[in-house]
Amino acid sequence: MKNTFFIAMAMSGLLFFSCADDKNKKEPQEVAKVETTDFDYNVDQFADLRILRYQVPGWDQLSLKEQKLVYYLVQAGLEGRDIMWDQNYRHNLAIRNALEKIYTTYEGDKTTDDWKNFEIYLKRVWFSNGIHHHYSNDKLKPDFSADYLRTLLTETSTTLEGEAFDVIFNDKDSKKVNQAKGVDNVALSAVNFYGPNVTNEDVFSFYSKKKSPNPDKPLSFGLNSQLVKENGQLKERVYKSGGLYGPAIDRIVEWLEKAQGVAENKAQGDAIGLLIEYYKTGDLQTWDDYNVAWTAATEGNIDYINSFIEVYNDPLGYRGSYENIVQIKDFDMSQKMAVLSENAQWFEDNAPLMEEHKKKNVVGVTYKVVNVAGEAGDASPSTPIGVNLPNANWIRAAVGSKSVSLGNIIEAYNNAGSSGRLEEFVHDEEELALEKEYGQIGDKLHTALHEVIGHASGQLNPGVGETKETLKNYASTLEEGRADLVGLYYLYNPKLQELGLVDDWKKVGMAAYDGYIRNGLMTQLIRLNLGDDVEEAHMRNRQWVSAWVYEKGKADNVIEKVTRDGKTYYNINDYDKLHELFGQLLRETQRIKSEGDYAAVEALVEDYGVKVDQTLHAEILERNKKFTSAPYSGFVNPVIVPKMNDAGEIESFVIEQPASFEEQMLMYAKEYSNLPAKN
Repeated sequence: MKNTFFIAMAMSGLLFFSCADDKNKKEPQEVAKVETTDFDYNVDQFADLRILRYQVPGWDQLSLKEQKLVYYLVQAGLEGRDIMWDQNYRHNLAIRNALEKIYTTYEGDKTTDDWKNFEIYLKRVWFSNGIHHHYSNDKLKPDFSADYLRTLLTETSTTLEGEAFDVIFNDKDSKKVNQAKGVDNVALSAVNFYGPNVTNEDVFSFYSKKKSPNPDKPLSFGLNSQLVKENGQLKERVYKSGGLYGPAIDRIVEWLEKAQGVAENKAQGDAIGLLIEYYKTGDLQTWDDYNVAWTAATEGNIDYINSFIEVYNDPLGYRGSYENIVQIKDFDMSQKMAVLSENAQWFEDNAPLMEEHKKKNVVGVTYKVVNVAGEAGDASPSTPIGVNLPNANWIRAAVGSKSVSLGNIIEAYNNAGSSGRLEEFVHDEEELALEKEYGQIGDKLHTALHEVIGHASGQLNPGVGETKETLKNYASTLEEGRADLVGLYYLYNPKLQELGLVDDWKKVGMAAYDGYIRNGLMTQLIRLNLGDDVEEAHMRNRQWVSAWVYEKGKADNVIEKVTRDGKTYYNINDYDKLHELFGQLLRETQRIKSEGDYAAVEALVEDYGVKVDQTLHAEILERNKKFTSAPYSGFVNPVIVPKMNDAGEIESFVIEQPASFEEQMLMYAKEYSNLPAKN
């Protein structure tokens, strides 16, 4: 699961975290800027987006063999780049190809507003891996006319016609993922996981007939396929060699085979071998076998995430988006944070859950701080800041899970901006001082607790189906909110100081509570247009958690809404009672998950997580206008370049940073375009 709990991305560039059931991808929250270095983290800014770059600490500590492993895994990930584009929308590849050809061959006037707006639109499409906004899911609107685009197409001898042209400008397929209540979410979502005329009922009916060989180990039906209707019959098009996306998958496999040849140990090599077999066959039992092997392969300095994993982009939570993250162990921080994994059972035993919902034996929770060496697919350019996998509940219960925090990504966010937006929205100097001194450690611990303890916590009641089946379109936001609540409950606990993780548990907890409420009730609204509902799963969970505790604490004035000089602030008056409220809500969200209570999750999310106070929203947007930093951030990836000896063998590597966002996107288009425009 991604902690798209994307952490606190400095609000100058809001942070993301991923939890698979859960990019994820902790979400952005404002944090105070840390000490800067000479490295230039900033690449570009346009529209509502900021492009950053990151360094790769630890690279020089790797052996040549380990560096080869990293390189091969990064290459494998990039070969699947086109898959994510096609999954996001059926016309994305045709549109991208046309726009890139125009960009590279047009010789007309490039000083006009139309051309500048064309460039911005293309860069927005690149960032989102398609024509829908990476976060809001709304279709991107170009600030140039259809006639202008026709002129560019003509002058560059480029073809883009029919629906692929029209959809750029019309209202069709306006939402990539539609999570609205009371509608046919599949039919109204443009994401390319389902064929035309496939409905919610079709999906539920089709998968209700699927039975796993072992009911205690349910297969992830639908994870690696597209569901279509052919001659009125529902049919899966499986992602595999020789199947859907076969040309790209074959290239992925070639690099994975090279990676297997330089694996650090047998367990790692065996896991890569199972991933190769899965790509070749598309067999979901092999996928589970791979996840068991991958979860157990904890030795070594290199790890990776690769395949069809996170289900956020499916309105019903079945189908996995392609992603790749290659990781180098952060040797120092991983040792410090392993203490959470070692004490996972204590946290479970002391959680405010019903006894029947607690795990009696929390197993295999590993937590590492890692440094990213390369990302692709759903993890790039917009990246999580942490990930917890695998997503299958039975594997997590039986074998455990891996939790990682992407240390160099977080470091880049924290060094790339200023804290001006933070100062605008804090209630007073005391809150600002707490954030500056304790905000970053609070965010790091919330990420760790969210991933290591939160997603590993709790168990389903006997006979209750997988969460995606019982809670349906609310499954992701419920799981993310539940994991957030685990983190929030324990952030304000002396156990953290006892374990040596903080010097002052109470002040760390206070800073974390301030930041969460401030973000959940106010600052995350800068990501929405006035009048919009909250639709993204992580934004919803931060709002329903914050709004619920605010309402339930009104009688005791736990959180006070303050108006001063025409501006709204939220001030926490009683941190102890807020801690209790977080515990009560955690107990209820675990009950909902354990019992599969759809009516309760629907009421919780719809009552607290969807609608926005329009007066407050307008105020927040107005206050935010003075800040020039974009609300969303993403990254170019460093380029690992092999150096060859006279025998044609790799003898070393150098890491280069792309000069611009355009340079990297065009290089990717040239080197990794493995799929036709229509698949």
